[in-house]
Amino acid sequence: MNSENRIDMLRPDAPELAARGRFAVGVQTTRANVAAPDAPPRMLTLELWYPAVQGTKSGTRYDTLLRDGVTAVSYHGSACRDAAVADISAPLVVLSHGFPGNRYLMSHLAESLAAKGFVVAAPDHAGSTYEDHQDFGETLLHRPLDQRGVIDAVAGMSGDVARIADTSRVGVIGFSMGGYGALVLGGAGLSAAALVHVRAPADGSLARHRAGSASHTALQDPRIKALIPIGPWGRGGGFWDAAGMAGLKVPTLLMAGTADEVSVYAAMRQIFTEATGAERHLLSFEHAGHNAAAPVPAPAESWAFSEELGWAPFGHYADAVWDTVRMNNIAQHSAAAFLGLHLRGDSSLRRYLDGNTWPGFPAETARGLRFETYAKGASL
Repeated sequence: MNSENRIDMLRPDAPELAARGRFAVGVQTTRANVAAPDAPPRMLTLELWYPAVQGTKSGTRYDTLLRDGVTAVSYHGSACRDAAVADISAPLVVLSHGFPGNRYLMSHLAESLAAKGFVVAAPDHAGSTYEDHQDFGETLLHRPLDQRGVIDAVAGMSGDVARIADTSRVGVIGFSMGGYGALVLGGAGLSAAALVHVRAPADGSLARHRAGSASHTALQDPRIKALIPIGPWGRGGGFWDAAGMAGLKVPTLLMAGTADEVSVYAAMRQIFTEATGAERHLLSFEHAGHNAAAPVPAPAESWAFSEELGWAPFGHYADAVWDTVRMNNIAQHSAAAFLGLHLRGDSSLRRYLDGNTWPGFPAETARGLRFETYAKGASL
């Protein structure tokens, strides 16, 4: 048990691209009016991680809440609060948590990407956070709208972080419901069954994300060049059919645990096989559950039984089989390769996405992983 709750740990057997990048990392918190096309604005808290100037002091604390929504917890990382911004052009990555969650749930990945020259914007999705989780239908409706709105919000901000953020080259990473939103945003329109699902909004508002609708078409954004859905929820509940999933056009790297009983691994494989309009990859963690790759290591406070939840929040972060730091490092490596290729056009990184040869992994350290690729247009 790590009493410091560090989110920046790197194991000795971590794959190559998990290593810290050449930049120091800065972080800022801001509030932004976030609105997608034809949608009312929502005021969201955003955490912005970014490349900082050389010589920036390392080390910060993220004060947040545990999964129970009441217990205070602090994470420790390598970023520096409000550090001076490096003078570079940095592609934007939107980092979208699950339900419930918050903007720090994948902070390990945010710091890692910022150190490699990306600006990372992670919102607290109103109605989906630990202390403010409302009816699930609110998340179904707002998640892809929030993700699109964050891009426009960063593009319209003033200040040095916004100045270096290149919003013409955007990646979207989403965990669970964040993955659902990313897929809708990337072109996978919802099925008719989704609109009448027991968890859909009763007012029919989810129809705006229906495949082929004018509102869903308007949501598509040519600035988005890459998607990384991690444990994406929805296909198992019939929220997409094969025709809707074929509308996904953006290069996609899926990450999933083969024992995931929340998003259901077989359903996530359907996403992988049905999204014939996109180049896509599937990184599978054998025997891992829903927490594969995304959450930070379980904070020390989560080990204790929670009266509010009726269970120890440890299970919200950890996996029964895999070490979380190990999965975090693999996710950092894979995301760096995929986003570097598609947001920067660095073709030398394609070799890291080349099937099961596992370049960048020390000998015998890719055990328990499976990597598969389909080219655009390919299907079973």
